[in-house]
Amino acid sequence: MLPDKDGPSGGGGVQDSPGTEDPSVTLFREYLRLKTVHPEPDYDAAIRFLERMAEELGLPMKKVEVCPGRVVAVITWVGSRPELKSVVLNSHTDVVPVYEGHWKYDPFAAVKDADGNIYGRGSQDMKCVTIQYIEAIRRLKAAGKRFSRTIHLTFVPDEEVGGHKGMETFVKLPEFHKLNIGFALDEGLANPTNAYTVFYGERNPWWITVRCPGSPGHGSRFVENTAAEKLRVINSFLEFREKEKHRLNTSECFTLGDVTTVNMTMVKGGVAYNMVPAEMDVSFDLRIPPTVNLQEFEEKIKAWCKEAGEDVTYDFAQKHMDQNFTCTEESDPWWHAFSSTCKAMNMTVKKEIFPAATDSRFIREEGLPAIGFSPMNLTPILLHDHNEYLNEQVFLRGIQVYERLVPALASVPPLSGEE
Repeated sequence: MLPDKDGPSGGGGVQDSPGTEDPSVTLFREYLRLKTVHPEPDYDAAIRFLERMAEELGLPMKKVEVCPGRVVAVITWVGSRPELKSVVLNSHTDVVPVYEGHWKYDPFAAVKDADGNIYGRGSQDMKCVTIQYIEAIRRLKAAGKRFSRTIHLTFVPDEEVGGHKGMETFVKLPEFHKLNIGFALDEGLANPTNAYTVFYGERNPWWITVRCPGSPGHGSRFVENTAAEKLRVINSFLEFREKEKHRLNTSECFTLGDVTTVNMTMVKGGVAYNMVPAEMDVSFDLRIPPTVNLQEFEEKIKAWCKEAGEDVTYDFAQKHMDQNFTCTEESDPWWHAFSSTCKAMNMTVKKEIFPAATDSRFIREEGLPAIGFSPMNLTPILLHDHNEYLNEQVFLRGIQVYERLVPALASVPPLSGEE
């Protein structure tokens, strides 16, 4: 059972008296209460919220319907030199489903406990970053600031279900190219230590189904050439999995993003106990680092299938081939602006390959630099987990981080070809 609700802010936990909570935290909690959760996210509520934010900021907002019922919102702060390449602050509006019985509090009540931990689906992934962007822009505008480069805040749907009706489609539209992007920030991950993790590339997700046909027959006979025998292909995948796991565990310099993960996610076949099936299928989720030769890796998969049986085949539900990195050398002006600002704030930055997938991959596929970064240190990684939370002090510190990062990026001097 979840705690009973106690007024409009939800029950359980400790709620601040009116006027004592930082307004940025109040806004964050309001946004968490919007049920933009799959499989039926309330995107209309998110758009209404963002329209209100744009009005409060005194900035125009454009809505781009990339697919029926799927709208990308773009709030724009025009720079003093709008001909220069722009800076994009990207976030997604959707969140993953919840198993409410495993939560301490209602996952959409945005309850804050006595330690200042704010519980809610999306508190880390990534409604926190959305509000941090907005509040940083609010503070910079209130201080009378303006920068040479235009800043676009983009709010996209459907990231949590692959981005096909969100960023993947948006990057192909003229409205995206008119943004004239030079550099983009997107989501990262929390870091349990005092450091901040920064992601400059991502592993490629391959979702593959191996199909093992065979001779059908009655369950009482020794049927030859059965589909089940060919499922030994599973052993090849899992043996490779163990090798990669060993590489990760025995190398001090490797992170999860540096190795290929393999997980068997589905097995299908058979209709009755006494019928030998004519086909059995097994599916895997593979995440492959950009350092791996993808053509050679697919040849390895072909060999595993052939070893299991001449007629064993495979097909992909998803096969990403992008191997672009974002430059993190100090000679790169965008990275230098980012890293030097972090250093000035005494932030320890740890560069990694993102272990899963974000909308950054679609931006990089367009040849644009993108960094994945969520300013959440001293925080357990709880995205997609039960009892996802973010401490309000970590959240507020993140706004201050963007208050410094955004001006630095939006003030990068004109690059070659921009003069």
